[in-house]
Amino acid sequence: MPKKELTADQEQLARFAKALGHPIRIAILEMLANQSCCYHGDMSEVLPIAKSTLSQHLNELKDAGLIQGTITLPTVKYCINKENWNKAKGLFSTFFIEIRNEDNCNAK
Repeated sequence: MPKKELTADQEQLARFAKALGHPIRIAILEMLANQSCCYHGDMSEVLPIAKSTLSQHLNELKDAGLIQGTITLPTVKYCINKENWNKAKGLFSTFFIEIRNEDNCNAK
């Protein structure tokens, strides 16, 4: 049987999953979901991490396309990238429906 290539959706879903793979990033997304935008400095006052570490997590979310930032020196304002957020929701929803086989691995 020939090897199958990974689909673009599989690669995108994995990228989103990697970005969601840290509790601080989940907290950042929850914070952004509850307001229209948030400034880097404001987040660093609320989250239990150093500003430099926060920047790394924000970059990971931004690189995955889940958030976007607007630079107005000296501040950076972040918000959820609604287009990619909706794409992530759709990909995860489809993935979890497809993997829903309850009989999987049930030995008799």
